[in-house]
Amino acid sequence: MKPIWIVDDDQSIRFVLEKALLREHLPTRSFSNPRDVLTALSTAADDEGPQILVSDIRMPGGSGLDLLEKVKAKHPGLPVIIMTAFSDLDSAVSAFQGGAFEYLPKPFDLPKAVELIRRAVEESQREEVAEERMAESPEMLGQAPAMQDVFRAIGRLSQSNVTVMITGESGSGKELVARALHKHSPRADGPFVAINTAAIPKDLLESELFGHERGAFTGAQTMRRGRFEQADGGTLFLDEIGDMPFELQTRLLRVLSDGHFYRVGGHSAVKSNVRVIAATHQNLEQRVKDGVFREDLFHRLNVIRLRLPALRERKEDVAMLTRHFLQQSAKQLGVEPKRISDSALTWLEGFSFPGNVRQLENICHWLTVMAPAQVIERKDLPPEVSLGRAETGEPLVAKPVLTAAPEAQLKDVPLDAHAHAPVSHESEDLSHVLARAAAAHGPLEGWEAELETEAVALLGSGQPEVWDTLTRRFESRLILAALANTKGRRIEAAQKLGIGRNTITRKIQELGLE
Repeated sequence: MKPIWIVDDDQSIRFVLEKALLREHLPTRSFSNPRDVLTALSTAADDEGPQILVSDIRMPGGSGLDLLEKVKAKHPGLPVIIMTAFSDLDSAVSAFQGGAFEYLPKPFDLPKAVELIRRAVEESQREEVAEERMAESPEMLGQAPAMQDVFRAIGRLSQSNVTVMITGESGSGKELVARALHKHSPRADGPFVAINTAAIPKDLLESELFGHERGAFTGAQTMRRGRFEQADGGTLFLDEIGDMPFELQTRLLRVLSDGHFYRVGGHSAVKSNVRVIAATHQNLEQRVKDGVFREDLFHRLNVIRLRLPALRERKEDVAMLTRHFLQQSAKQLGVEPKRISDSALTWLEGFSFPGNVRQLENICHWLTVMAPAQVIERKDLPPEVSLGRAETGEPLVAKPVLTAAPEAQLKDVPLDAHAHAPVSHESEDLSHVLARAAAAHGPLEGWEAELETEAVALLGSGQPEVWDTLTRRFESRLILAALANTKGRRIEAAQKLGIGRNTITRKIQELGLE
């Protein structure tokens, strides 16, 4: 195993830690200043570098925080433990939020210090295995049989230039499949150009696809090449093709037939050698029957059809994708990757994911920013997940609590997602009170309505200290959101929240957000 590197100008600290770690059969290497650490890192081979770096903050010849920043820039996966005196606590917490694995306040309890270092070692070893698996994984992930069918189809099409139609729900990864088809095709050295035909206004889409000549319309100051020209020699991905305006479908059919087209306002035909991959979440056969999609274009595009499964059809991939997206989000934000507990993963696997893989990716990004600890628990999941399904995995349909006729709604008071018990009859008076409030102030919407729904469920289930429970959750999310917005700068976060510096520091400690 690689050694634990200890950085401290105090020889007694280095000696004590060395002896304690050697008793635990953990090799060490010590340094008295950050400069020597950086020199050793620059010359060390991969198998000679540190497993863990334990560094003091204040040292002659350099700061531990500067060392942390430089080490993380070159070795983002290396766990760093910051040792700090109490007076350095604020800077240590900032370092923690900026990438440190943990901080160790001085004077420290030696067994606790060893336990923390051992935990960091175990985490480092897990991350090394995860990184190896990530390096071996392809650009698309999936172990489910339905995804294996997709991979096999991509393999069969790898040497072909045939037109492909990809179908699947929104967020299921159609563009990823298109990119994979391009990457493994004879056109891989050519450009891959994507355009979402549903996202561009109808009057601009023709120019986007085919380009325009100077003076073709108001604002056309210069000649512009369209996506077909940009993709010459490569692949053009037409996403949401089912939403293409009918009159443009005729022009597209002509290009697919002979490879020639005219720029808007142009008089000379332009030749383009492009492979077209189209995608849609709609039923094109039905749109043909409805007369809004050309049948001849449908048959021209529908040479080979690949259907992407929805995420709810490939539950066995949720765990792998979750860990992948957590790693990806952490890398984008420059923070330590978070881990997810088995209970939280089980809960995620039972969620229906109406937004498919894109929704899971967004959830992982949200958790990277908002989850208060390094290990994500079920209670940390966002509201749409934690309240969006019951233990059985069935989605819950949220029903309004506030109506003008409370008697008719008593039977519709929602179940508590954690207790599985209907709201007791004691909450009937509460429903009447809420209904009267709605009549006086109007129905609630957004997060306030969700908060009220959660409060009614908790009160009905008999959970004690509902006020403290919800207040802690509300304050935690608010402070974490502010810290994420200010990149961990407490004073700025306090100013934006309209509270004092001492208040936010006290709240962070009380709520266990450090």
